[in-house]
Amino acid sequence: MTDHLLAPNAVLQGADVALADNPLAPEDVVAGSPRSGIVSLAAVGDTEVGVWELGVGVVQDTEVDEAFVVLSGEATVDFADGTPSLELRAGSIGRLAAGARTTWTVRETLRKVYVA
Repeated sequence: MTDHLLAPNAVLQGADVALADNPLAPEDVVAGSPRSGIVSLAAVGDTEVGVWELGVGVVQDTEVDEAFVVLSGEATVDFADGTPSLELRAGSIGRLAAGARTTWTVRETLRKVYVA
């Protein structure tokens, strides 16, 4: 069994969770020198819960099916297919569809809890 950072019947402060470096592919970075970090907190059945962070800059991505809550930061997510943009800030709750091609424009380092 895999040990996870978040044990049953426990609590963590999302802003304080240490993240592992999550290098971005150079071809995905459109502008700036953003850094990315991630940590898996728990598995609930086949679902992963974790924290992800992206620094200031512009990055392209192909999404997985996930729901998320933004803990801190500010960003806009644009969709290649013309879906209306998402404006994200602390407290935003969103969902992304698997396979969606996105461009993340991060104005203030963004940290979110994801469920995927």
